[in-house]
Amino acid sequence: MARARVVHYVNQFFAGVGGESEASVEPFFLEGPAGPGRPLDAILGEQADIVLTAACGDDCFAEQNEKAVAVLLDRIRDARPDLFFSGPAFDAGRYGYACGVLGQRVGRELSVPVVSAMAPENPGLEYRREAYVVRTADNVRGMKDAIEAMARLGLMLLRGEEPGAPEEEGYFPRGYRKNVRVERKGTERALSMLLAKIRGEAFETELVMPRFDRVAPAPPVSDPAKVTVALVTTGGLVPKGNPERLESTMATRFGRYAIEGVEDLSPADFEGNHGGYSTAYVNEDPDRLVPLDVLRDLEREGRVGKVHEAFFTTAGCSTYYEAGARIGAEIARELKESDVDAALITAT
Repeated sequence: MARARVVHYVNQFFAGVGGESEASVEPFFLEGPAGPGRPLDAILGEQADIVLTAACGDDCFAEQNEKAVAVLLDRIRDARPDLFFSGPAFDAGRYGYACGVLGQRVGRELSVPVVSAMAPENPGLEYRREAYVVRTADNVRGMKDAIEAMARLGLMLLRGEEPGAPEEEGYFPRGYRKNVRVERKGTERALSMLLAKIRGEAFETELVMPRFDRVAPAPPVSDPAKVTVALVTTGGLVPKGNPERLESTMATRFGRYAIEGVEDLSPADFEGNHGGYSTAYVNEDPDRLVPLDVLRDLEREGRVGKVHEAFFTTAGCSTYYEAGARIGAEIARELKESDVDAALITAT
C-alpha cells in the first residue's frame, strides 16, 4: 500500500526564515518536512510522508489574506495531499489565524482531513468546526505533546477511523453533537448530576453552556467637560474599500482609524462592513453609526473635554465570545495607554 501524502503549513519562524523581522515574507514552499514537521514526519513512519511544507509570514497572511491563500492553495492542490497539518501555533494569534483560515479552505476545496494544534486562547480556534485542533500549551514547551497528538489524530483519519471524544483524544470540541446509546435515562442522569452538584461533588455536564463574564459597570464620569472621549463601534465602520480587510462576520481583529482634525465622517471616505444588518443608512451618513459630528459639537461647546484622535471598529456579527473578549481587552488597553477617560460605544 502506497504511503499517504501529507502537506504541512508553518509560519516563517518555524520554516527557518526568521522571526518578526521576516513576518512579511510571501508564501514559499519546501520539499519534504521542515521545522516541527521533521518529528511529525518521523512519527508518521511507514504510513505517510510529509511531501511538502507550505509557509508564509504571519504579517503577510494577515494583511494579504486573499492573495496568500490563493498562492498557498494552488501549490497545496498540486501536491495532491491525503491529509493536511498546520501548526502547532500555540498562543501565536496571527499564526493560529493563518492555520485556521488555510485549514478551512483546504478542507472545503480539497476534501481532505485537517489537523492543527493551538492553545485555548488562540483566535484560530474559531475555525475548529473545520478541523481537528489539538489542545497545546501556550508556548513551544508543549511541542512534543502537540506533535504526538497531531500525528495520532492524523493517522486515525488516514485509516478512515473516527476519533474518540475530545477529552480522550486531546482535541477541542468542534461544536457537533452525536447521538450515543447509554444505559441510564436522561432523567436519571440529570438527577444524578444535580445531586452531585448539591453535595459539592465532581460531575461532568452533558451540555456545556458558554460562560459569560459578569462585568461591573464603571463609575460615572464626574465632569464630562474634563475628559477625553473615544468612539468605539461594533457596527463595522471602515474606510472606503475596507483596505485592511476586516471581517464582516466572525471578527478576529479590529481597526483603528485616525479622526484628528476631522469634523464629519463622509460617505466618500467610510462605509459599513457588517454581515448582520443593512449598511445602507450607514453608507449614506457614517455619523449615524459613529457620531463624530455630534461629539465635535459637544467638544466645541465645552461639554466634553476632548475627542480621542482615532476611533475603533470591529464587526459584532457571529463573533465568538473568546474573540470578542480578546478584541475588547486589546482596545481597552490602547485606550488606557492613551489616557482616554471614557468611551462611547455604539452597536447595531
